[in-house]
Amino acid sequence: MIRSRLLRSFALLAGAILMASCGSDSGAPDVTGPSDLGLSGPAIDAAGRQFDALWWKQDLTTVVQVSKTIDQSGGVLTIPETGLTIEFPAGALSGPITITVTADQKYVAYKMDPAGTQFLKDVTVTQSLANTTVSGQPLQSQLYATYIADDSLSLSGRVPVLEIEPSKTVFYPNSALPQAHVWIIRHFSRYMLASD
Repeated sequence: MIRSRLLRSFALLAGAILMASCGSDSGAPDVTGPSDLGLSGPAIDAAGRQFDALWWKQDLTTVVQVSKTIDQSGGVLTIPETGLTIEFPAGALSGPITITVTADQKYVAYKMDPAGTQFLKDVTVTQSLANTTVSGQPLQSQLYATYIADDSLSLSGRVPVLEIEPSKTVFYPNSALPQAHVWIIRHFSRYMLASD
């Protein structure tokens, strides 16, 4: 049991280092902050617009969920199984809060709790595209990070969204192949990667 916990802790640490590392040698996205990617600015009101959710390469066979307490000093939450990293800068929260993120089993989408939590500073979300249907091929259409208010809404077919978050796709060095998608959130709810 101790060995299992040690291996799981190592896997989480390795995933966080992989997603946070910079440089073309590692193959990780060169993501150093929202301003470097041109992600500042307000979300776009998308009420009435519909998008197609991005799919995982293979459905997740179990519920993938991570919880972590983040306080006013900031922190990082990762889900190695899906390639998600959420970076909370110092001052994003006024006090400690236990955050829970649950991945959708078919689509690149997450329910983030406690729903409605507002952040005092921009929170950066990075989603590796390695386990998605766009991995290893040029994008056929632009990707968007979208906010969905209705947690019970099915993500199959065209999905109405309320906001399009400031975001950018990061490509492998010297390549047209997408590596990750990075976006900014200012509150917790349900988010999905999608194309129009």
